[in-house]
Amino acid sequence: MLRFWTAFVLTAATCSAGTLDNVFNRLYNFDFPGAHRMLDEYLVVNPNDAFGHSVRASTYLFSELDRLRILEGEFLTDDKKISGDDKLLPDPAIRQKLFASIDKAQALAEARLKTNPEDSMARFSFCLTEGLRTDYMAFVEKKQLRSLFAAKKGHAYAVDLLKRDPEFVDALLTTGISEYLIGSLPFFVKWVVRFDQVKGSKAQAIANMEKVAESGRYLGPFARIMLAIIHLREKRPERSIQLLADLTRDFPENHLLRKELARVRLKQSGGG
Repeated sequence: MLRFWTAFVLTAATCSAGTLDNVFNRLYNFDFPGAHRMLDEYLVVNPNDAFGHSVRASTYLFSELDRLRILEGEFLTDDKKISGDDKLLPDPAIRQKLFASIDKAQALAEARLKTNPEDSMARFSFCLTEGLRTDYMAFVEKKQLRSLFAAKKGHAYAVDLLKRDPEFVDALLTTGISEYLIGSLPFFVKWVVRFDQVKGSKAQAIANMEKVAESGRYLGPFARIMLAIIHLREKRPERSIQLLADLTRDFPENHLLRKELARVRLKQSGGG
């Protein structure tokens, strides 16, 4: 009987890990209802998993960014649209659920670190949730300066995680975004908000993201999306087109990737 229950627990743990990988697949396909259904099942079995609640928060954020059309390339490559006065109409119910999931994830991660200070997934949960907080504040609420302080916290967790676990490749996305962000800011803002171990090197930002794109378990596709945006911002549309083409092949249900690929190809051909 003991052997049976041991096998059952091991099998359940393996299925749970696989389920979370499947959630990311639904998330990258922009199947947000499907991602939520899988998370419902996962969190019933793993209610105290900080990372699971972080992924829940990610699903809320990206569904809202998609609804508000914030993820479209013309928005993310135009600084005036990012920081402008255009009024958005965020869903207050989604905002409440998003920040409740962030708070839940961080509380569970903090409790986990008290019992196991070397828990990489708990630290990664802080990286991810502070990144989500940064994105919502910057893109939806348009509080860019305040969002930098959340970005700084997420960066600190990533640096600490990589120091303890250098093979945790997904955390390099956070440090890569920090490098690109600081490299794009005006001097006076850099002086006010300083990030440890960040030089503002766009080349280093791309190198970090390319590592995640190649071998990150959870954030590899997101790193490729970020690289596609960066190459557009840096006037390298051919590299962006290749990344978008690969992403649409891997995530064929994602309507936004198809739309952006067609838009960039049209513009590159002189038709737009």
